[in-house]
Amino acid sequence: MKVSILDQSPVSSHQTPAEALKASMQLAKAGDKLGYERYWIAEHHDLSGLACSAPEVMLGYIGAQTNTIRIGSGAVLLPHYKPYKVAETYNMLATLFPGRIDLGIGRAPGGSAEATNALSDNFLQQVFKMPELVEELLQFLDDKFPAEHEYAKLSASPLPPVSPEPWLLGTSKKSAELAARNGMAYTFGQFMSEQDGSAIIDQYKQAFQPRQGGDQPYAIVTVSVICAETTEQAHLIATSSLVWKIQQDKMEAKGVLSIEEAASYPLTEEEEKKIKKMKEAMIIGNPEEVHERLQEVQARYGADELMLVTITHDPADRLKSYELIAEKCKK
Repeated sequence: MKVSILDQSPVSSHQTPAEALKASMQLAKAGDKLGYERYWIAEHHDLSGLACSAPEVMLGYIGAQTNTIRIGSGAVLLPHYKPYKVAETYNMLATLFPGRIDLGIGRAPGGSAEATNALSDNFLQQVFKMPELVEELLQFLDDKFPAEHEYAKLSASPLPPVSPEPWLLGTSKKSAELAARNGMAYTFGQFMSEQDGSAIIDQYKQAFQPRQGGDQPYAIVTVSVICAETTEQAHLIATSSLVWKIQQDKMEAKGVLSIEEAASYPLTEEEEKKIKKMKEAMIIGNPEEVHERLQEVQARYGADELMLVTITHDPADRLKSYELIAEKCKK
């Protein structure tokens, strides 16, 4: 089973953003040693408890301290940016770390309305132009525009020996269709969706049009996972991120709570129901249970690879979760 890491670089209570980013680097180094396929880091803006607003900066830091694991963005929020600049940035990374760079693209704002306005003008118009933005970005990555195009003589320098691999990330049929039409690999964010992901991935694979001769459809499903030595311990650790999400919904969140802080947080009956529903969408358990559930997800979705996102208060619990999963999945 191919497994990868999605890191949202969570900031725990009583932890600084600098400490959270260093913990992200340690997670990437561990993933490299444990045999994970890839490590992606997410882009968020002005969201309390999430430290990474610039994946491209973290990837330079992480790439220099890892060896073989593929590294990338999960995702660059393309409507905020010009495709040329994104291509330049990721070509630069691919020049520094040949054959290891993934360029994940998304269309979400990644933060508040105020952050969106501060980042870009006419964000919604850019979202509507997403197909054109993606096409332009791919042409810059391929260094291939039609002769009559205004950018025909323009390159997104430096041109690397191996181009970044473009991915489209999403949770809808629209994103799957866009990935298929452009011959891109696709990642479905099951951890943040209530859509029927298996139908969406089926649609993606059936509609896939190769961008280059040998391209084949390739789909990742991203799931929220917490693994510990025992089932009870895993559920206890999970309370931190679950209660933190309740706080986020109430605009009260400052950092991922400790287990003790989460246990003492007063929950309403409605919030208890929300937590129960969130747990049902997650994979929580001991290594045997988690491995079995991952196999079920892979089979149900027809996924080529699974990407795991794990948020805990203690970075050591997060590392342990990935270690236990690697031991089972890499046998």
